[in-house]
Amino acid sequence: MSDLRPSLQKRIVAEALGTGFLVAAVVGSGITGERLSGGNIAIALLANTLATGAALVALILTFGPISGAHLNPVVTLCMGLRRLLPWKEVMPYVSAQFIGGMFGTLLAHVMFGRELYSISQHQRSGLPQLVSEFVAALGLLCVIWGCLNIRSALAVPIAVASYITVLVYRLNIVRKSRRHSGAFRHGYLRGHPPGRCTGLHCGSSGWCSGCDRRL
Repeated sequence: MSDLRPSLQKRIVAEALGTGFLVAAVVGSGITGERLSGGNIAIALLANTLATGAALVALILTFGPISGAHLNPVVTLCMGLRRLLPWKEVMPYVSAQFIGGMFGTLLAHVMFGRELYSISQHQRSGLPQLVSEFVAALGLLCVIWGCLNIRSALAVPIAVASYITVLVYRLNIVRKSRRHSGAFRHGYLRGHPPGRCTGLHCGSSGWCSGCDRRL
């Protein structure tokens, strides 16, 4: 059976391309959603997650027959643990996914006129983030393993895409809620809307106690 598989080089290229296209779709749809939603966060997140789910179906169907379409280092590592992928191929797969993901991000930034490189201003740490990522990864693995025995070419793509669409939407809602609640605490509770000073809390010294910055 192993002799019928594509060569390792072809599978690595497939993983890099698939991961790159997936990340480009996620990042690009996120940028588009924010631009076209008119400030409606729920609509922007919905557009982002629906595009992600649709891209997953297409990419798994396209690259699945070649490399298995892991598109995720966690999936590849678990495939190695379950001996569904030789350990000597795990690191090439993971490396291809990282490289593809980086180029996918750069591609999306070029397509939408963003800077190629910028430092994120969003908090990505803490216990809630850690727990949510663990639950997301564990659920994804359960979906994949549960569908492996289903004799249907559409079972895994549809199941994975459905899971990711629902889960990513809910996780993004939580992250956005935390971010905006933080802005509320540091803005409204200090005297004025975040990012906008009305001057009502500014002292004669030229220092604004509401936004904690010099005018």
